Amino acid sequence: MVSNGTAPSNGGSRPDIVLYTNHGCPWAHRAHIALRELGLAYREEIIDLDKPREPWYLKVNPRGLVPSIRYDGHIVTESAVVTQFLADAHPAHLLPSTTSVSSALFRARVAFFVDAFISKVLPHIFASQRAQDDSDRDAAGEELVRAVVKEVEPLFTWDTGKGPFFGGTNHLTLAEVQTGPFLIRLLSFIKPEYALLSPKIGPLLDERAPKFKAWASRVVQQPSVTYVFDEKAVAERTKARFAKLAAEKKL
Repeated sequence: MVSNGTAPSNGGSRPDIVLYTNHGCPWAHRAHIALRELGLAYREEIIDLDKPREPWYLKVNPRGLVPSIRYDGHIVTESAVVTQFLADAHPAHLLPSTTSVSSALFRARVAFFVDAFISKVLPHIFASQRAQDDSDRDAAGEELVRAVVKEVEPLFTWDTGKGPFFGGTNHLTLAEVQTGPFLIRLLSFIKPEYALLSPKIGPLLDERAPKFKAWASRVVQQPSVTYVFDEKAVAERTKARFAKLAAEKKL
């Protein structure tokens, strides 16, 4: 959502950006990656997601979610909208401007790729985190891998270059911006020390979805993806949250 009816204009100067965020939230993580990739300076307001939202923040975003940004006084909310807006407002490597059919086609492929991952794969990541024992966790992991193989792995045939990122580029695109926070959690949470996802997922992806696994492994190494991600803290917080949900369900 974008507030006001007028388009932001900064007269060629650097925009004044405030990011309302929480470093543990994967959706807010998307905005951090976009801002870092675009080299945009910003100020942070950390929103405590464990408490009811304060009235002042509900005036910024009535849904109380993160991320939100204040861009030269204009409010933009919802992670996909925020990152799309930033990529459009600051044309660079994340997305080509819509100046040709080929550019529009690339943007369409990015949108489809992200939709496939978020709508078809991400639910299985969340389901795996809710598993109550190793058997259920392994079964959920199998479903996750099947979804990757069916829905995402075939899309890497769109690669036209030799680079490691979406479309065969040598740089991150909006596809990585919008999936990176979930990729880094996926590849972190399969580590045995966290026991959040089945450790069998990694080898299964190597075998059945090698293009996806190679791509994801490169994405999660990028500084823009890692710089606000505290793996241990996020894993512990995620484990505690799902344990609490499981306990509440038993009541």
